[in-house]
Amino acid sequence: MQHTFVLQTKWDGGRNAVGSLQAQRLSTQISIPPEMDGPGIGTNPDEMLLGAAATCYIISLAAMLERTGIKATLAMQSDGIVDVTNGVFTYKQIIHKLTIKLIDYTEKNKKIAERLAFKAESTCMISKALKGNVEVLVQLTIV
Repeated sequence: MQHTFVLQTKWDGGRNAVGSLQAQRLSTQISIPPEMDGPGIGTNPDEMLLGAAATCYIISLAAMLERTGIKATLAMQSDGIVDVTNGVFTYKQIIHKLTIKLIDYTEKNKKIAERLAFKAESTCMISKALKGNVEVLVQLTIV
């Protein structure tokens, strides 16, 4: 089975123009972020890559926890680290700072949740696509 996701973009103008992005469930303006001397309107490729990695990871983990019968709430901050060397921008690293709050906290559930938190990162489709290009790390807290 194969899935096709369709996304359309429009861009009129030069480097600091503002474009648009339209997909089935997403519609936004796009531009270069202010950190890279752009107008910072709407979103940008760096945020979208970070968002894809974060949402894929947290949804994968939620599904894995559900399959094992562990009930939890998940909260996460993800940081995307971009290096600039000699004017070349390179996405180097994504750090997921994850907190798992177990509804039924036991040592057994904690160990399973910890194992799944690291496994989910390696099984997520987006993490697989980034492998070898962008380092993805998980910093985990379980309460």
